[in-house]
Amino acid sequence: MSNPFDFQVRLAQPYEEAVETVIAALKEEGFGVLTRVDVRATFQQKLEADFRPYVILGACNPPLAYRAMQADARVGRLLPCNVTVEADGDGALVAFVNPEPLLISGPLAENAEIRAVAAEARRRLERVAQSLKGR
Repeated sequence: MSNPFDFQVRLAQPYEEAVETVIAALKEEGFGVLTRVDVRATFQQKLEADFRPYVILGACNPPLAYRAMQADARVGRLLPCNVTVEADGDGALVAFVNPEPLLISGPLAENAEIRAVAAEARRRLERVAQSLKGR
């Protein structure tokens, strides 16, 4: 289910394949993956608790990040944009953070460049989501 803070796509691919598909699709829109958190492995190691396959990808588009950081360095606390991939039955569920509500709240809302970067990041992530539909 989507809400103002994220948007989702369901992939008809096994989890491991879906993770690689998402990373490749992000790259096509200029995003690199700075961090990759294997939530399942972390919970197992730290808590001895089982969890479904789930990864958090910290995606960053360097030119957009640079523009935003130049406009207001506080935006760095909200980067990178997180994308999650989790096992969902025979397929995978991919969720993208919507950067607009995060970046244009509070004191950052007054900065036109931050608003422009947030809108561009959202459009790029939405294109990634669109490119994944039907896979």
